[in-house]
Amino acid sequence: MSDYKCINQDGKVTVLQQKFTGMVTLRADLSDAETVGRIEKTTGLAMPEQRKITGDMHTGLAWMSSDELLIFCKNPAEMVNHLNAAISGTCLAVDVSHARAVFELRGNGSREVLAKGAPVDLSPDAFAPGDFRRTRMGQVAVAFWMMGQSPDRFGLICFASVQEFMFEWLVTASQKGSLPEYF
Repeated sequence: MSDYKCINQDGKVTVLQQKFTGMVTLRADLSDAETVGRIEKTTGLAMPEQRKITGDMHTGLAWMSSDELLIFCKNPAEMVNHLNAAISGTCLAVDVSHARAVFELRGNGSREVLAKGAPVDLSPDAFAPGDFRRTRMGQVAVAFWMMGQSPDRFGLICFASVQEFMFEWLVTASQKGSLPEYF
């Protein structure tokens, strides 16, 4: 069984929805060097800079705010236990895997699809691999990033309660005739 439901729009943009991605939200004092060191040791990932992601949606660490990280992992319950043991009393780690939906956009019109709804400069000079942006897509709270080094592949997360709306929005925004003709 596939992990995705998928819509291909004439080869321009493919919208995929992943069924499950392990995610842990972590609230902690990210200005404290000892706390950051423990987070890095526990996750095995370097602390991302503001608006950045290290790793990917299977094993990654994303900056959400000055005191919040989103951790992508295979076993979120285990990650929560490890974080609580490593940073007990000074952090809040919660498994949010089932409260979030994850999408992937592939194709050379992916930037344009995201730009239709998000007030973010998505030009290649302004949004590059490793960038992570928490914003809104229309009225829906989302976060998105470039996946790997491909300029045509993006990951996007939103609340699970709006996943059907978000999927339909992405599919509609990538319809044939709605993207610039040079694609």
